[in-house]
Amino acid sequence: MEELIYVDRRNSNCNKWDGQTAMFGEEGLHAMWVADMDFKIPQCVQKALHEYVDFGAIGYYRIPDGYYDAFINWEKKHFNFEVKREWLRFAPGVVAAFNWMIQMLTKKGDAVIVMTPVYYPFLQAVTNNERKLITSDLVNENGNYTIDFDDFEKKIVDNDVKVFILCSPHNPVGRVWRKEELKEMLEICHRHHVYVISDEIHQDFVFGDKKQTPSYLMTEHWDEILTITAPSKTFNLAGGQNSFVVIADENLRAKWDDFAKRIRLMTGNAFGFVAAEAAYKGGQEWLDKVKKQIVDNDRYLRELFKEDLPQVVVTPLEATYLVWIDLRAYIKPEDTKEFIQKKCRLAVDFGDWFGGDRFDGFIRMNLATSRENVEIGVKRIIDGISEVRSRSVSCN
Repeated sequence: MEELIYVDRRNSNCNKWDGQTAMFGEEGLHAMWVADMDFKIPQCVQKALHEYVDFGAIGYYRIPDGYYDAFINWEKKHFNFEVKREWLRFAPGVVAAFNWMIQMLTKKGDAVIVMTPVYYPFLQAVTNNERKLITSDLVNENGNYTIDFDDFEKKIVDNDVKVFILCSPHNPVGRVWRKEELKEMLEICHRHHVYVISDEIHQDFVFGDKKQTPSYLMTEHWDEILTITAPSKTFNLAGGQNSFVVIADENLRAKWDDFAKRIRLMTGNAFGFVAAEAAYKGGQEWLDKVKKQIVDNDRYLRELFKEDLPQVVVTPLEATYLVWIDLRAYIKPEDTKEFIQKKCRLAVDFGDWFGGDRFDGFIRMNLATSRENVEIGVKRIIDGISEVRSRSVSCN
């Protein structure tokens, strides 16, 4: 019987708990940032890694057919997506992959578009590679996010956009794009000769009656699309540095292969391959328990806010294990960082990281942890706002 086991990761060289200085300027904050989990990995993965270590020879590794078969079978079973072995390429992470794809598909000064608020490494990938960042804001209606297709297409045309980085499901607003939404995005890109990089790393965290659709299944123009995903989010294997690049078009694969040769990207970490294969083959029961924990944590968080701070807007969690929260009814947007970090002593992902100061007042919190950690985080916010409001009343 698979158990879901919480782990206190403090003092384990864990970036979430022990590496806060780079982002927050200090350590010791209650960690609800970084998209990894505070749970032990599936037993089948631990067993496979133990066996590999116990064998005792850690030399150059030949990737076995079972690694590819495990992923191909997973995609067929869960998404009805028939991936061919020849389509698959390796990257140590999706962030590295979309950075390389930007270099591969564009030149300096070319425009790349994203839909904001969005996972901030998308933004950094564009600017760090000296491309022109174009943003199309999602439409926020009381925490429900939709696409402004007119704005998206106009900005593509006006800026001669070459690449669209699609987040599907969307991080941080937790949207699962409907088939018609995906189809419209991809058709717009096709009309204007825009390559699509589809980051589908959160594909396995979809809740309720929502269904994740691979982008490939919504377009016939496979010469314009590349997909990235990984077991890292699904099975808490980020340290394994192992991701799948799916490229169905032969010419795009040739571009990738040429680029990979120039940077000597021939293979990866043996431990990552071992872990990924074991997870896709035997990790389903563990994943089901993680998803239940996330749903329960999400429900609990909403109940706490609804009872004590009913004007906090928590975006519906259709996907991911990251919840997007609007605190602007209680906290001035420009005061959010000071309040959350100094008053509440929390490490969260701040809204402006996802697209600029127009997202001040928002925070992203990680629910892939224990109920107790969620309670600590939410109650610190509730108590902090209550104190601020009480002080404001007394001053008046």
